[in-house]
Amino acid sequence: MRHLLPLAVASLLNRRGTVLLTVLSIALSVLLLLGIERISKSAEDSFRSTVSSTDLIIGARSGPVQLLLYSVFRIGNATNNMSWQSYRELAAHPEVAWTIPMSLGDSHRGYRVLGTTADYFEHFRYGQKQPLALAAGERFDAVFDVVLGAEVASALGYQLGEQIVLAHGGGSLAVVEHADKPFTVVGILARTGTPVDRTLHVSLAGIEAIHIGWEDGAAPRRSDAVAAEAVAEHDLTPQTITAFLVGLKSKFGIFAMQRAVNDYSAEPLTAILPGATLQQLWELIGVADAALTLISACVVAAGLIGMLTVILTSLNERRREMAILRSVGARPGHIFLLMIFESGLLALLGCTAGLALFYTALGLLAPWANQAFGLYLEWQWPALREWTILAVICALGLLIGALPAWRAYRNALHDGLSIRL
Repeated sequence: MRHLLPLAVASLLNRRGTVLLTVLSIALSVLLLLGIERISKSAEDSFRSTVSSTDLIIGARSGPVQLLLYSVFRIGNATNNMSWQSYRELAAHPEVAWTIPMSLGDSHRGYRVLGTTADYFEHFRYGQKQPLALAAGERFDAVFDVVLGAEVASALGYQLGEQIVLAHGGGSLAVVEHADKPFTVVGILARTGTPVDRTLHVSLAGIEAIHIGWEDGAAPRRSDAVAAEAVAEHDLTPQTITAFLVGLKSKFGIFAMQRAVNDYSAEPLTAILPGATLQQLWELIGVADAALTLISACVVAAGLIGMLTVILTSLNERRREMAILRSVGARPGHIFLLMIFESGLLALLGCTAGLALFYTALGLLAPWANQAFGLYLEWQWPALREWTILAVICALGLLIGALPAWRAYRNALHDGLSIRL
């Protein structure tokens, strides 16, 4: 029995060309499965850490997911705005510790513009309650100052001091530019891996300034346009905002505050809990994640079936080998275990090679994934779930080896020694 494992290794080395291809196919399937698993986990962590320490998000009456999408992820548009008066009244509620008003609707070369206040830099948190930090420059102070997210600055090549022009509307709707009122880049935020990186930040006063004369929703006539130098003469207090983030003094008051907002009589509003709505949104998009996992599992199954095919194909060529082993004293059970050991070794080698490829790819691609997609692929030892996946693949390799092992077990001694014409 103790000689079976060295014998299995020697047998595999004797067929090293075929074995190498088999191990490579299993390794690539393991690489794909572990890669999708790690990317999925990283995406979920990044998704859930987009906003933290915010107790409520309040906006005009809409669905919870829609409110979360446009206020946090800058996806889509609000069906309506809420009045500044309502914001001031709710911000003055005794349970409210801080608020971050947000005004959306403009863009710059495909990136969304967020109008807000200095409270955004003071209170906004992401990840593990991490504050926003500046990689260069300073926060906005003047009306026409803009602070860029890291991706905006990197993708468009902007530096401090450059002037940029915002456009009215977002995406394909951004066809009218506020060319008469350019903004100056005064700061660039450090990378966060969140939608903050893809956002331009200006003051609420700046949003009001570029829309002076736009009260009817259309650009003012050239004769009625207000020059940038003259905006200080106007009241730049906003009339409406898109939504605002809320931090409460006590977590015990969250549901009471949410109920007060949903029952607010002045105008129809919606208050959502970011964590609960994020979970709801992740469940909606989790179908794609499950589909990718299923596809990678099918690839692993294909690799194992390929291993089975190789072993079964080699059985006819190895009948004389098995017969010689039987003739020198090996019992049928030994032949059975030898084939099991071979298939198990192939699966183990495939998993080991796949793990090595996975960490090599992780080391090479992690910086690029973080830069391009905001995915932080941390270099760490496999988690319990990943070890479980590897153990299951090895166990399946042993199980699949039972079929050729049974066929070898059934081969009679004279079948291997007889000559077939």
